[in-house]
Amino acid sequence: MNQFVLQYGKSPELILFPHILELGMKKSGSIQPNTFPTTVTDGLRIYYITEGRFEWCINYQPHVFYPGDVALIMPGIPFGCDNDVLKIGSFTWIQLAVQKQDNGHIQPGKWSGLSETEATAIGKILLLNNLPALSRFNEVGKIIKCIHTELFGMEVAYQARVNHQIDELLIQITRKMTQQTHSIRDFPKTFTQLEVVLRQDLAHQWTVEEMAGLVGMGTTLFTEKVKSYSGFSPINYLINIRISEAIKLLKRADIKLTDIALDTGFYSSQHFSTTFKKLTGYRPSEFRKNHLRNI
Repeated sequence: MNQFVLQYGKSPELILFPHILELGMKKSGSIQPNTFPTTVTDGLRIYYITEGRFEWCINYQPHVFYPGDVALIMPGIPFGCDNDVLKIGSFTWIQLAVQKQDNGHIQPGKWSGLSETEATAIGKILLLNNLPALSRFNEVGKIIKCIHTELFGMEVAYQARVNHQIDELLIQITRKMTQQTHSIRDFPKTFTQLEVVLRQDLAHQWTVEEMAGLVGMGTTLFTEKVKSYSGFSPINYLINIRISEAIKLLKRADIKLTDIALDTGFYSSQHFSTTFKKLTGYRPSEFRKNHLRNI
């Protein structure tokens, strides 16, 4: 799919679907500052990661998402990034209008083919068993792609097909939530621990061999695992960590650019500036100036 954003009230494709508040596909080829602020909506938001690694905050709690993962944001819950930065990668999303009951539960509207009992059960699971991060959930990506195809194709009975797919989406999500306990993820804890170690000493010139050794793998297997989970080679994965840490430090006016460069593992200020501009579109000094101006 190419990039697109459909919004109810603005996009003719959604004229028959007032319950689809938004449907979109975003591809980011560079790190984009000030493009992913925290927002709160009345809709149920579902994001599916197709490429990359994203650090997002849901209800002010940090979560890391990899390809195949799903971010589930309930109505009224803040969602965004603590530094408003959109990372490299791509994702699709859908935002659905849901009905709120007197008891606080939510459920689909009259468009749904679910029975009242089924709709009520799904609403209870969404609220009571809310898990904002659902791991390795490719079915969601397939369903959103099918909805996109139906909306743009507008073939016979496409309205019924789209609504059926949304019902299926809600069914799949609630089943996944009941199967996935708390915050346990398929993504190995060793990789989370690896990132902690790397961030503690970014000034060190980490090699692929050293990183692989930290998680007890050979370089070939390690490279395959990192590529599979993050979409990046180990070195590019490390560079993204360096840049994300540099962005945090650039927001502090008391730290010199040279110190930030060396502390985050770049050989020189020039190396830092070149890499930062390549990934964000800004030189470090420009990024800092823009940030301080917006404070």
